[in-house]
Amino acid sequence: MDKIKIGVLTCSDRAAANIYEDISGKEIMCFFEEVLVGAWEPIYQVIPDDKENIVSTLKSMAVEQCALIVTTGGTGPAPRDVTPEATEEVCDKMLPGFGELMRQVSMQYVPTAILSRQTAGIYKQSLIVNLPGKPSAIRQCLEAVFPAIPYCLELIGASYLECDESKIKVFRLKT
Repeated sequence: MDKIKIGVLTCSDRAAANIYEDISGKEIMCFFEEVLVGAWEPIYQVIPDDKENIVSTLKSMAVEQCALIVTTGGTGPAPRDVTPEATEEVCDKMLPGFGELMRQVSMQYVPTAILSRQTAGIYKQSLIVNLPGKPSAIRQCLEAVFPAIPYCLELIGASYLECDESKIKVFRLKT
């Protein structure tokens, strides 16, 4: 069986310039290593907060047949935070429930979660999910939304993600 490709895209001027290490992208990959059972391959990139670059990278990851593309960073209110705009420009369909749930979960930990603009959408046969940039928030948000991701991938004709049910319970239609 082929490895499932998962895009992990960190959108950060400072991480892209090696001013600091990208621990956010690594946290995403760590989460997937813990919960995924089947073979998967990360397609990992760190790029600056630049809308055109984010758009072209998301499209490139989809062309590389990443079933799932997860971004981190660039979801706040600062002028350089443009990841949601890039995601909306790329996607054929938006899935606002992902952002709604992530904000709801994050509000339990920090009042500034209301400033977050995470979203999700579908581009061709790829699900794109925007996550916050803080590693603890990444894990909280992934634990909240991941149960719906494998089923969404099936619905859009992407890959079948096998998960460790002892680590995370995912939704599957009963057959």
